[in-house]
Amino acid sequence: GVPPYGGSIAQNVYYADSDLCDPTVDTRKGYPIRAKDDTGKMASWPTPYILMLDRGGCSFVQKVRNAQKSGAAGVLIADNTCLCSDADCVSANGEDVCQTAEPIMADDGSGSDISIPSFLMFKKDADSVKAELRANHPVQIEMTWALPSPDDRVEYDLWTVPSDLVSRDFQKNFKEVAVALGDRAYFTPHQYIYDGVKSHCQGADGENMCFNLCTNNGRYCATDPDNDLDHGISGADVVKESLRRICIWKHYGESDGIGKEWWDYIAEFLHRCDTPDYFANDDCIKDAFKHSKIDAGTIDRCMNDSGGLTADAPNAFLDLEMAAQTRRGVVVLPTAFVNTVALRSALTVSTVFSAICAGFLDGTEPQICAQCAKCSDELSCIKNKGKCNSAIKGDSSGKVITSDLSTTFP
Repeated sequence: GVPPYGGSIAQNVYYADSDLCDPTVDTRKGYPIRAKDDTGKMASWPTPYILMLDRGGCSFVQKVRNAQKSGAAGVLIADNTCLCSDADCVSANGEDVCQTAEPIMADDGSGSDISIPSFLMFKKDADSVKAELRANHPVQIEMTWALPSPDDRVEYDLWTVPSDLVSRDFQKNFKEVAVALGDRAYFTPHQYIYDGVKSHCQGADGENMCFNLCTNNGRYCATDPDNDLDHGISGADVVKESLRRICIWKHYGESDGIGKEWWDYIAEFLHRCDTPDYFANDDCIKDAFKHSKIDAGTIDRCMNDSGGLTADAPNAFLDLEMAAQTRRGVVVLPTAFVNTVALRSALTVSTVFSAICAGFLDGTEPQICAQCAKCSDELSCIKNKGKCNSAIKGDSSGKVITSDLSTTFP
């Protein structure tokens, strides 16, 4: 969904008493019990509402999509398993099975049609809310999305791989936003690299056991985009393009955090070279360099000086990327971070721009945020130098809050 970063949604909660995997949603069931309407059946959930439903049975995306179609303004998915670290929950439920880590809710790539936000609620908390609803007590919850806002500059970064399909549109279109934000926001692009040593792609005798999935004799790897080791794009091709993009940023973006030429190269590559026939084609890469005004010799030297990709030796830049992804705890690709917080919604220009604008210390937001953050078509507003020619986003109206579900980040 699309969380309103910096904002909130406050509404009555209804428990569907279902996992909501069936696309035909019965809005007349669940809790609290409502009065019967003219048809003699229990009235539907009165809109707007936040819908609570059970985890399990199908994907998070499918559940939230069905809830959205039913008219929900937001979704709370009640976890069905205690965290192992929550001794009270495990003891109260008498469970032999628990989960060692918090589940991650993320778009599986099919959620572009979902616009409402959703949270996963820990079992102990969800059980308390369900108990109130089953007792026919009204519950109102506020869902808030607060980002750290330490100062007048926001730092944001993107983790992806050159073969990723989900981030293509974002990478094609975000340059205008990065330029408009200027030095008020510092961007860092990252390329996710699989550790070949930990994946046992480098054998005990030093041999590359994963063949063309890896470079540097099995040290740095990527998945095969077309699942065909004999044809098309190889994992090693993806690693090479990753290193190329790291070097482009080092020379054309790191100094200002905007990286106009970096964004231009990504757009040119996606336009010219993003096919199995041209992904690793040197002439196509040179053409992309030419149109984005990047010096090919500078980037080639950077790639070689960092350790290259062919020798049985480490590459300094790829090692740094692997260390950074471990520190940041990247588990979902693609993922954007704003002020170190992962954005779990769909990766769109609108979502990231809104999150960046919410990340400034109050009163320090750049003018472009004031002009375009509430515009329903932020990108067009930015391209029009801050003039919004589309509708203004509506504000969610709240009610008296009896239960508060706030997501804030230390």
